[in-house]
Amino acid sequence: MIVLAAHGTRAPAGPLVIEALAARIRAEAGVSVRVAYADVRRPDVTTVLDSVRGHQAVVVPAFLASGYHVRTDIPAQIAASGHPDVVLADAFGPAPELIEAMRDRLEWAGYRSGDAVVLAAAGSSDPRALAEVRVAADALSMQLGTSVRVGYAATARPSVSDAVAYARGRGHRVAIASWLLAPGLFQRRLNDSGAEVVAEPLGVHPGVVDLVLRRYRHALGSLVAA
Repeated sequence: MIVLAAHGTRAPAGPLVIEALAARIRAEAGVSVRVAYADVRRPDVTTVLDSVRGHQAVVVPAFLASGYHVRTDIPAQIAASGHPDVVLADAFGPAPELIEAMRDRLEWAGYRSGDAVVLAAAGSSDPRALAEVRVAADALSMQLGTSVRVGYAATARPSVSDAVAYARGRGHRVAIASWLLAPGLFQRRLNDSGAEVVAEPLGVHPGVVDLVLRRYRHALGSLVAA
């Protein structure tokens, strides 16, 4: 079974996207998928694992960077469950499937050659997580054949609005690539940044589904081997 562990948001659209992603994974893999949240919403990972004792479980963190929740909160919630047959998969990170998904979303939103591109991420106080965002921006830059600036919706700098203002000051139309998984407060900040083009979050893109299944199968292999 897969426990898909997302961040959580108070925006009603966010959980709908995570549940839709879980349903797509369930349909593609024929495996049970339960949703848990590391923060803000319930149930948390501990509660979900408590409810599936007797079943092997792979917890897949649906996070685009390995910040505090991935390195601390989710492992602590797993430990608190006392579940004897569980393994934690790698977080999403700047995987190739997600770079392709981000590019698709950007192009579907109306990006055209010559636009200045800002990759907008949530932000983190963890320098390792910020380094992963930079890797994603560099990978998108390679795909588009243009430079990609990074802006953050919270915590880190520069802000998305500052990154957009800088690009516009150089005389460009600005397109934002959303390095977010689901809609919520951070996506609203992207929409309010003044950019001419704002891509939707990665959401239930086939590349996201493929990545969850890849993370699951890799982690399941280590669980069976143990």
